[in-house]
Amino acid sequence: MIRPTLTCLVAAGLLAGFATAASAQLDSFEPITDAELLDPAPADWLNWRRTIDGQGYSPLDQINRDNVGSLQLAWSWETYAGTNQITPLVHDGVMFIPSRSGVVALDAASGDVLWTHLRTGRPARADPTLPGSQQPGLARRNLAIYGDKLYAGTSEAQLIALDVRTGEVVWERQVADHDLGYQYTSGPIIVKGMVVAGMTGCEYYKNDVCFISAHDPETGAELWRTSTVARPGEPGGDTWGDLTLTFRAGADAWLPGSYDADTDLIYWSTAQPKPWASAQRGTEGAALYTNSTLALDPETGAIEWYYQHIPAETHDLDEVFEVVLVHRDDGPALFKMGKIGVLWELDPRTGEYRAAHDLGFQNIVDIDPASGQGILRRERIPQLDVPLDYCPGPGGVRSLWSMAYHPATEAFYISLMPGCAHSTFQPMPEPAEIGGGGVGPADRRFTAHPQSPEHLGIFAAMSSRTGELLWTRPSKLQYATSSLTTGGGLVFVGNLDRNIYAMDVRTGDVLWSTRAPTSIDGFPITYAVDGRQYVAVPSGPGWFLAWRNAELVFDDVQRPRTRGSVMHVFALPE
Repeated sequence: MIRPTLTCLVAAGLLAGFATAASAQLDSFEPITDAELLDPAPADWLNWRRTIDGQGYSPLDQINRDNVGSLQLAWSWETYAGTNQITPLVHDGVMFIPSRSGVVALDAASGDVLWTHLRTGRPARADPTLPGSQQPGLARRNLAIYGDKLYAGTSEAQLIALDVRTGEVVWERQVADHDLGYQYTSGPIIVKGMVVAGMTGCEYYKNDVCFISAHDPETGAELWRTSTVARPGEPGGDTWGDLTLTFRAGADAWLPGSYDADTDLIYWSTAQPKPWASAQRGTEGAALYTNSTLALDPETGAIEWYYQHIPAETHDLDEVFEVVLVHRDDGPALFKMGKIGVLWELDPRTGEYRAAHDLGFQNIVDIDPASGQGILRRERIPQLDVPLDYCPGPGGVRSLWSMAYHPATEAFYISLMPGCAHSTFQPMPEPAEIGGGGVGPADRRFTAHPQSPEHLGIFAAMSSRTGELLWTRPSKLQYATSSLTTGGGLVFVGNLDRNIYAMDVRTGDVLWSTRAPTSIDGFPITYAVDGRQYVAVPSGPGWFLAWRNAELVFDDVQRPRTRGSVMHVFALPE
């Protein structure tokens, strides 16, 4: 049965708070160039992870180990309620904040409103049968900026462009049919003057598949489209067995990709096949190009190489997260870590396997010594209606919160969530037909990990060269943000229990902390205005799955009633 049709979004640019100084600030806006996106000014945060190589590192060092203890709140802004998981962008003293309800532009030094863009009529369009992440609205995790426009995706499978100076809609493009389940849950990136975005919502049966597409920044016109599922008769198509195109679901590309100018390749990750369990899908085939890192030609979208991390994945433990590119003295390297907690290193030029470092929290795969791929252990493959215990559990040992790299330590800083699962996967409902499918029925219960029974969160520093854990810092509740590293020798992270921490990148010592009114929930950034460095940390209701897992393990944990979302901005005293 086809999912309910949602009313089309109506865009409106609502302008507010235009003081003379604010107006002048935007009137003098200089269009963003390709060169700036490849090498952003230290004061700016122009890409999802600041640089398009995905590192999450800023060279700013005004706030450092010696003075971070004096950090104080400079200003804050209440965003719209709901799970936001947001990443603001900053350019030339202006901050752009995405949320489910729209975009707001603020003076990044004072928090004063410059303009607000809302997707109007939201309450009337809400559908009570759908979860919050699928309600009409913007894809909240990130925006892209290029020229004089901001670019966003919507939960109804549209891409939109907003005027940077006013917030007004410049164009809106319907990229895929939302009635078939398609949607964006993250925004696009900019590569060589193109708007490139990954589609998700691909779990429902249809005569089409998930894809990554590139678009003209001036009109939204599609320039190329690359399927993330190998179709029947195409190379890799036989890895789905005899399943017809209708039943080849999954391979969503739901987090932003990365780009490397030296290799001139776009890198994007894909999610698991759907339904989750191979027994529900009807094939134990590898199911290309699910659970893979793809390297795409930016001119054509052609797949230059791919690496499948876990063929035939069958536990909802996908490898869809960020791709981090690093140029060390021994050459370029590509790093990936997904839900099972294995850090893979590949050659970004060819996709050749170099290393796989297992954190040791998973028991579902063995790492093939030749290919590095995770080969499923037969005793851990689910059978229908048969209870199964395995690690990690729902959400993975790490999830969508991006790790960050620090060039001085050559280490990654990673939010981990150790846990296990007691699960029973059930048969798919009959008949199997277009509009059906989904993730598949399952009774999944999160359980504490035997290696970490009292701590659902571990923040870890991991060597990029050896995979050694340099230090760890456990937490009763999960760490619930990406990490942010800086030239001041600091790493910032937050947890579900409302704490924001600044730690020494070399030792893990907590040098500063404060507590927010709501769970820390998103992607922290740092930037500078007129020579003063700021750190911006979003908070919100917290990821529902993290709260559910915590409530299952600890009797004294209860998800707060508040659903407020706030952007907290800190600086040293003037």
